Amino acid sequence: MIIVTGAGGFIGSNLAARLAGLGYRDLVLVDDWNDGTKALRLESGLTGQTVHRDAFPEWLHQNQAYVQQVFHLGARTDTMLGDEEVFERLNLNYSKEVWKVCAAFGLPLVYASSAATYGGGEQGFKDGTEGLERYRPLNPYAWSKHRFDLWVSEQTRTPLRWAGLKFFNVYGPGEGPKGRMASVVWHAYRQIQETGKVKLFRSHRPDVQDGHQSRDFVFVDDVAAVCLWFMTHEHPSGIYNLGSGRARTFMDLVLALFKSLNLEPNLEFVDTPLEIRESYQYYTCADMQWMHPLGCEHAFTDLETGVASYVSREWGSQR
Repeated sequence: MIIVTGAGGFIGSNLAARLAGLGYRDLVLVDDWNDGTKALRLESGLTGQTVHRDAFPEWLHQNQAYVQQVFHLGARTDTMLGDEEVFERLNLNYSKEVWKVCAAFGLPLVYASSAATYGGGEQGFKDGTEGLERYRPLNPYAWSKHRFDLWVSEQTRTPLRWAGLKFFNVYGPGEGPKGRMASVVWHAYRQIQETGKVKLFRSHRPDVQDGHQSRDFVFVDDVAAVCLWFMTHEHPSGIYNLGSGRARTFMDLVLALFKSLNLEPNLEFVDTPLEIRESYQYYTCADMQWMHPLGCEHAFTDLETGVASYVSREWGSQR
């Protein structure tokens, strides 16, 4: 059995679909299947045994002998939510439960961390477990991910092998249910459909031009592929970045979207809302130096190709 928690979410559903496409049939899909939005994933063709999130730790304990791999991707990911109790329960403590069962029975574990743990990026984007304490996340979601990474780095009882993957800005087909947490591509497409133009945040720093705030945008197909690499290859246990290794501007992204739609660019700049202005990241870029020494030769999709593929697969029939 291969377990995917968060299988009703964006990355989890893409990973589960890739596993199924490669012939893995004994999949166990874990999520809050009482959530109608997530249940729609099952109706759209996602297949496998389903287990409710709340029942999963005990289920894993009872069925551990049949488990080949655990991908723990489930989490509350709303960076705008201020309810620390929710993140404590669903991201930190729940992840500890999953870790402890995997450690008790020697199960391999890949779990989702986040590039948000790096905060504003002043301390760089170097992965690994050393120096974690120097990072200062900017919101409760990011702190919950960071606190789990810190907890993991202190554990002496561990899964058979494990990897915490710090996902950067993932985009691609199937992210619509994320709503306001969906990528800029998703939001920009809808703005174009509704108004014919895209609004981007104005820069509030003199050293950054409007629209030149940068992110490491990584296509969801690449994320799924690297997750599978960690399942199928020996690797030292640790925390690893998972991004493209290249920072691109929001302007680059939106221009790629207009081009893929065969439209002339039409942009408007608006002030970054005051409530997020102080915590807004102007730059992220994954340090991916781990790949070559470990023999992971995956070639990441460039932004223009990724955006074009996204548009074709997600909205091609609507154009």
